[in-house]
Amino acid sequence: MEDHSLIQKIVARLEQLYPQASLELVYRNPFELLIAVILSAQCTDERVNQVTERLFREYPTPAALAAAPLETVEDIVRPTGFYRNKAKAVKGCAARLVEDHGGDVPKTLEALVRLPGVGRKTAAMVLGNAYGIQEGIAVDTHVLRVSQRLGITREKSPEAVESRLMALVPREKWTWFSNALILHGRRVCTAKKPSCPRCTLADWCAYGREASRSG
Repeated sequence: MEDHSLIQKIVARLEQLYPQASLELVYRNPFELLIAVILSAQCTDERVNQVTERLFREYPTPAALAAAPLETVEDIVRPTGFYRNKAKAVKGCAARLVEDHGGDVPKTLEALVRLPGVGRKTAAMVLGNAYGIQEGIAVDTHVLRVSQRLGITREKSPEAVESRLMALVPREKWTWFSNALILHGRRVCTAKKPSCPRCTLADWCAYGREASRSG
């Protein structure tokens, strides 16, 4: 009961801070979002947006990307890091969309995670943000860090953290909640120097209380 009371207070405050929380990736359709999320692994959204502007201009559809020369795709996505693996993943993903789904991005978690380069986190992001389908809470490094600092979860793995959060957060808010924690992790609760003095979640934050005592 205490955990549910805590999460209700945190959700209410986050709704004041980020009422329309959305991803900072730029996309116009589910296909573009899917590819952008794959490229965002260990890369900033700002850099991904710079890369996808060219990528989607030259290869605007799954069929076009699937047929693109691998070397050209590697050159385009190079700034995102791990470019060889990412180029293979996005080309393979596009090809599978054409072969198995008529060029459309599927609307089920099971189908999405069978695509090259797509795990549960990516699938949850795409379903929630592109289709409004609540199948999970995408746990990236920001969601992991902020939820642990707040004391919402003590679990360590993204899978365990997601399971915990899904049990506490109302299902209709799953996508919004993930997006809100991502924004909060980027703007306030940063990895190296969290801005605890200006954080409006500080009253319920285990990390903030400890930082206050030690400071």
